Amino acid sequence: MLHVENVFKSFGDFQAVSGARLDVAEGQLVAVIGPNGAGKTTLFNIITGQLNPDRGRIVFKEEDISRLAPYQICRIGIARSFQIANIYPRLSVFRNVQVSVLARKRKSTVLFRPAQTIAVDETHAILADVGLDDKTWHLAGSLSHGDQRILEIAIALGNTPELLILDEPTAGMSPEETARTMALITRLAENHGLTILFCEHDMEVVFNVAQSIMVMRQGRTIIQDTPGAVRNNDEVQQAYLGGTA
Repeated sequence: MLHVENVFKSFGDFQAVSGARLDVAEGQLVAVIGPNGAGKTTLFNIITGQLNPDRGRIVFKEEDISRLAPYQICRIGIARSFQIANIYPRLSVFRNVQVSVLARKRKSTVLFRPAQTIAVDETHAILADVGLDDKTWHLAGSLSHGDQRILEIAIALGNTPELLILDEPTAGMSPEETARTMALITRLAENHGLTILFCEHDMEVVFNVAQSIMVMRQGRTIIQDTPGAVRNNDEVQQAYLGGTA
């Protein structure tokens, strides 16, 4: 579904991404790991159109999307969450998701008119699906950190993506929130046929959930393989897993 081919991106003299490679098959849960500064978020920004690569290609379903704008990438079936929850804190939980649904339907300009009743059933269904239906009319900014991250996933689902990209979806969460969020992500993948690409620092989460893991170091891809092969790779052990299997 997604193919990243020898991608480079620099900022002045700093090479943020240096020949990154990545393949995501339809229906997979694929993790990208690496320390701070490895280039993970920059790579996600390139895939989703926030940045253009200096060299290399991003191919989604056999279409080169390397130079598309973020809104164009969203419309062809890729949605994304960010390291910091990207929500409308002064709008209700319901309106946050409804904005996404209306944008997909090209009707976002009617949100604050009487036609704001559009997509009500679909919005309620998404909130129920992610477990936020009991907080429908709460202000988004009043939610716990964990619920704000889940709301961001709900907003992404409003775009009915085929590929969902999550940048550190459990960052700052308690163990209980982490378990809840990853269980939700796994269930959404299964129930909706979603393909999920995520970046995560929690190695327990990565190795318990991912079917394929890509490891970055200094902007380049060290390896992409099954969790077992990645765990047993010497360079990965030295760089990220403390030198032990």
